[in-house]
Amino acid sequence: MSRLVRLGAGLSVLGAVHAAVNTRLLRRPPAVPPPVRSRVAVVLPVRDEADQVAGCLAAVLDQRGVPDLRVVVVDDGSTDGTADRVPADERVRVLRATPPGPGWLGKPNACAQGAAAAGDVDVLAFLDADVRLMPDAVAAAVAVLDDAGLDLVSPWPQQLTGSAAERLVQPLQQWLWATLLPLRLAERSPRPSLAAANGQFLVVRRSAYVRAGGHAAVRGEVIEDVALLRAVKSAGGRGVVVDGSTLAACRMYAGWPGVRDGYAKSLWSALGGRPAGAAAAAAALSLVWLLPPLAALTGSRAGLLGWAAGAAGRAVTARATGGRAWPDALAHPVSIALLDVLVARSLAGHRRGSLRWRGRAVTGAPEGPTSRRMER
Repeated sequence: MSRLVRLGAGLSVLGAVHAAVNTRLLRRPPAVPPPVRSRVAVVLPVRDEADQVAGCLAAVLDQRGVPDLRVVVVDDGSTDGTADRVPADERVRVLRATPPGPGWLGKPNACAQGAAAAGDVDVLAFLDADVRLMPDAVAAAVAVLDDAGLDLVSPWPQQLTGSAAERLVQPLQQWLWATLLPLRLAERSPRPSLAAANGQFLVVRRSAYVRAGGHAAVRGEVIEDVALLRAVKSAGGRGVVVDGSTLAACRMYAGWPGVRDGYAKSLWSALGGRPAGAAAAAAALSLVWLLPPLAALTGSRAGLLGWAAGAAGRAVTARATGGRAWPDALAHPVSIALLDVLVARSLAGHRRGSLRWRGRAVTGAPEGPTSRRMER
């Protein structure tokens, strides 16, 4: 056991060092972006978002430096009057989505219809209704796309948290890619495994989107945003996650029930791309970031080092992505333990076939090169 503790502690130190380097290399948007010359369409898929859609669209319509902006709101079978809350504006089109056909999940289906309805544009920006954009968000994202010569950028919004469960679990998303994904290598590499993206706010050149097959290429993917980036990479494009903490903010789930149910639908697929991979990934994360802190409680110096390194890596990532560093980072082992609980719940639900989201069953596509993130 002591050897496993030392191994875990050593890997935890390496992870903290990599997170520090990675966040220094993280691409960041310009503070004052130049005006956008491209034609841009924002695609907003919504399903029972009556409480969110007006606020989201108000921020979209307030964008600066995007003279040729159009918005497609795709009402994906809402039953709460979401479409009635869409403000009247000549730039906004409301589209009633046709139901997903065989092999399609809801969000890819809605995004595909929205992209098709956007018309002849140069850039597509996919947005979730619970995201609030800053006034220069779209212009800044397009500037990163152009300046870095990329085909897709995923500006990771600042993740807002309002409860202990959210503060423990939500920061793990950006901590994982900051710790495990070499960003500059991922940006250049065509390898599908080197990909991270967030469908809350995702910006892609339409030419690259079409070349990759659009959302039809990821129609059955639970983790459709990462799958779309992988499809773009497979088609010869380049893309990467970038800092979006100054461009957008999102409170993804509210309280433990929201966190529990939201992650249950996707974690079976998100870690490793398949259920067995998710279980193995959770075990590996526990070896590195949970076992050493547990050993530290019994007086292990190696365990204490592993705990400190894990907290440091978590704090570095939080500061770089607009999160709360202290004292939350000290509870990183608790976060990993909660992740284990969520993974187990997700695997059990997937095995029973009982996973649902917004009234629809959640299933995954057959394994393929474009797998995987979560249907929101």
